[in-house]
Amino acid sequence: MKVAIMDFQTTDSLQAGIDCTPDCPVKLAADIISGKWTTLIIRELLAGTRRYSQLQYALLGISPKILASRLRMLKENQLVTRKVYPTIPPKTEYTLTPLGRELEPVILSMAKFGQLLAK
Repeated sequence: MKVAIMDFQTTDSLQAGIDCTPDCPVKLAADIISGKWTTLIIRELLAGTRRYSQLQYALLGISPKILASRLRMLKENQLVTRKVYPTIPPKTEYTLTPLGRELEPVILSMAKFGQLLAK
């Protein structure tokens, strides 16, 4: 198993031409945060615990199927916890795990880059 290990503290260390194997750290991260809605869900959860309905309301245009699918994927990858309250109707809350919170600088960098694109 060939693993590309690099110091990702500087852009000088992000070298092109390194084999992107399935266990490449950049590929692993990209596989999780790719998709139109995933980063936006994480952005919403960075503000704190949210109910499913709050996420759906905040993310105009997302279908219930896609929201459920993305939340399930984030939970399976241990980035989000899901708590279901046995009420009628059931109340479900989602919270970022400590690992999920590690995405905050990524989301902030994306926001900064988006501001540059908007100029």
